Formats: sequence, structure tokens, C-alpha cells
Amino acid sequence: MQLASNTVLITGGASGIGFALAERFLRAGSEVIICGRREEKLAEARAKHPGLKTRVCDLAKETQRAALHKWVTNEFPRLNVLVNNAGIQRRVQLPEDLKWKPTHEEIAINLEAPVHLSALFIPHLKKQAHPAIMNVTSGLSFAPMANVPIYCATKAALHSFTLSLRHQLSPTPIRVIEIIPPAVNTDLGGPGLHTFGLPVEEFVNAVMVGLQEGSPEIAYGYSQRASRASRAELDEIFQRMNQVAH
Repeated sequence: MQLASNTVLITGGASGIGFALAERFLRAGSEVIICGRREEKLAEARAKHPGLKTRVCDLAKETQRAALHKWVTNEFPRLNVLVNNAGIQRRVQLPEDLKWKPTHEEIAINLEAPVHLSALFIPHLKKQAHPAIMNVTSGLSFAPMANVPIYCATKAALHSFTLSLRHQLSPTPIRVIEIIPPAVNTDLGGPGLHTFGLPVEEFVNAVMVGLQEGSPEIAYGYSQRASRASRAELDEIFQRMNQVAH
């Protein structure tokens, strides 16, 4: 994949992996639009990179996803790359504190939004040069961490959806790419919870190399091992990881 001369929309692009990807595409010579729920975080991103285009959008809401699609295609008709990156992660003990409103919000942002946005943007992307949809899943798609059950379930579902989407779009020019992070030191789930993870820059370096090489699936470290593990290996990973978690 060429990194320059694209017009890229990155959801959840004001922080973490999304912001690091935005920086890299900008640096490579692409136009970048980011969206997120918090205006203050978008303003911080613009202050660091005035070339960024921003849009406040709550991806949990169907109407706002539709409005985002309409705005982007009108304002940036050359958009050719959609990066479904936005995600939230909640620590939940089942069934004691499974409150439905935040649970549905987690499902909506992590799964409904990328499915819906992909469907909305496919007709537009088909008409563009070098179009791509990138879905950010997780190494936890393959062996879940039991204390973040909704997050893991949504990422497993997004992995499955990505495989089907790639198959269905294979006759079209749209490339479907899965980005599979391991634990990365971001504020996912709350500040300070992933300080044990890889530095964001290290992971994004690997992503950009994978994009340039044309890889349809880009994993790194733990997530690379998990995505290629046997069932027996995944069972062992699950047991080991969740002994630590408890």
C-alpha cells in the first residue's frame, strides 16, 4: 500500500494508536481526518498537527455515524482509506455489574460502528484510487482476557467480520486490512492500565512496514503469536493470561 497521497479517515484518532497512525500518514504526505467524542482531545491533536482535519462524533449513535459519512464524502470526496480504530474497554465482572447502557455503548463503538461505517463507505470507496478499509482488532480476539469480556467479544466478532468483508470485497478494488495490536501503552480502559504494554511507536512502526509490504493482516509480538496459534496453544495462553488477571 502506498502511504502518500491518500485521504484517510481514522475513527478514535485523537489519541493512542489512532493518533500515531494519523501522524504517520500525515508525515508520509496524506490528508488525514480524525473523529472522536471529545472536542478537547481533538483540539489537542490539532495543536500538535494543524494539518489534521477533525470532527466530533459519537460513534455509538447511528445518526452520528450517518452524519459523519455524509460530511466526509461531501467535504473530502477523494477519501480512499477508512480506518476503524475507535474502541473502548471496560473491566466487568459477570453478572454482578453488567449494566446494560455502558455495555451496549461498548458493543456499539467496538463492533456496530465499524460494521456500519464499512457499509456506508463501500459505495464511495469503490470509485476511488487505491481504496482500503482497515479494521483494528486485538490479540484478545483469539484468547480473551476474562476481566474485559465485552471488549474481547467485540474484537473477536470484528476479526470474523473482517475475514468475511475481505472475501466479499475481493472482486472490488477495496483492500481489507486487519491491524491486530498486542497490549500497547495507551489510555485504553483508563490511564495507567496498559503501562506494561509496548510503546505505541514500536507497534505503529510495525504497522507501517506491514502496510508498505501489502500485508492483509498485521500483527506484532503477542498478537502475532496468538493469531497463528493452535487451539491447544490458545487454551494454554488463556489459562496463563487469566491466572495473572485474577
